[in-house]
Amino acid sequence: MSFIRREWTSADADDWHKEDWLAIIFSVVSYIALVIGTALSFLTITVGFVILALGIVSAGIMMWIIDPKLRKISSEYEKKQKDYLRQLEDIQKWETEK
Repeated sequence: MSFIRREWTSADADDWHKEDWLAIIFSVVSYIALVIGTALSFLTITVGFVILALGIVSAGIMMWIIDPKLRKISSEYEKKQKDYLRQLEDIQKWETEK
C-alpha cells in the first residue's frame, strides 16, 4: 500500500482524506514559490530560478496527488448531470405532447 492513494470510489472521493491536506499544503507552497521565484527571476537573481523551479515541482506534485480524486468526482458529476438532463428532456417531451 502506497502513502498516496491513487484509486478512488465515488463515495470515498467526496470525503476529506490526507491527500486533500497534502494538496492544500503543496498548493500554498507552489503559489508562493511561483510568485516569488518569478519576481526574483525577472530581476535575474540566481536564487529566484531555484525558487521558481521549486514552485513548478511543487505544483506538479500537487496535481499528481489530487488529480485522480478530481477525475473521479468529475466523472460522477457528469454522469449525474447526463441522467438529470435525460429526465428533464423526457418531462419536456411529455408536456409538449399534451
